[in-house]
Amino acid sequence: MRIDEATLSHLQEWIGKSERYPDQVTAAPYRALSATLDRNDPEPNPGVFLPELWHWLYFLPHPQQSEIGPDGHAKRGGFLPPVPLPRRMWAGGRLRWVGELQIGDTIERVSTIKSVTHKSGRTGDLLFVLVEHQISNQKGLVLTEEHDIVYRAAPSPDEKPPAPTPAPQNGQWTKLINPDPVLLFRYSALTFNGHRIHYDRSYVTQEEGYPGLIVHGPLIATLLVDLVREHHPGRKLQSFEFRAIRPTFDIHRMKVNAALDGDDPSGQTLRVWSEDHEGWLTMQAKAVLSP
Repeated sequence: MRIDEATLSHLQEWIGKSERYPDQVTAAPYRALSATLDRNDPEPNPGVFLPELWHWLYFLPHPQQSEIGPDGHAKRGGFLPPVPLPRRMWAGGRLRWVGELQIGDTIERVSTIKSVTHKSGRTGDLLFVLVEHQISNQKGLVLTEEHDIVYRAAPSPDEKPPAPTPAPQNGQWTKLINPDPVLLFRYSALTFNGHRIHYDRSYVTQEEGYPGLIVHGPLIATLLVDLVREHHPGRKLQSFEFRAIRPTFDIHRMKVNAALDGDDPSGQTLRVWSEDHEGWLTMQAKAVLSP
């Protein structure tokens, strides 16, 4: 389906729409993600720091089973606009911390749709939705996040993937990851993510035209931040921004990398990226650490 002016105008009626979602930073999701990432984190007792990006374990939507669409997501409409393009991906985001979350915190997320934009790409229509999240605890604002969602048309039989970008080869810290179906399933379960591209091989290959299960963009971002945590213990993040470049699939190993940004003499800024088994760049990011 093409996105014409009337359709775009209708979708842009969602700009400014907001929703509030209360929650609590409980111990079970923390403990489960720590196990999934093979970490030896402190016991999640009240007051223990919640690592950056682990807030994605909370504020989870719980649509009724009857409200699920054919791709495993909730049916289009509601808070997000009813974009008619079938393929939906988490394209990236920008996050800035002004405080920290801890186990036991009472938290609230206020989400607002900031923009709905359309582009015609080489492979057809692209629709971008920008959502801003403001997350607070009992002390006030902790985190501001901008979340980029991209919708794409279904692939044509003769569609060729875009030319890949070689990943940098100067990583100071690297780690091989096996993104097997169990890892993807556990992360989907932890985030209550029913999107079939992450666990339903027949759906993702036959309906969406990909060669394997797709590794979640937020999971890759979490693995990048986890690499930073591993090699800079005790340092908190001030900001993190990331952009998905190329899909990562479960059928091969992937690598996460980090290096100090030579343009920042303070040593607080790191370039962080992931690559596939062929050395192609799949996600690029920048992390800024506290002094």
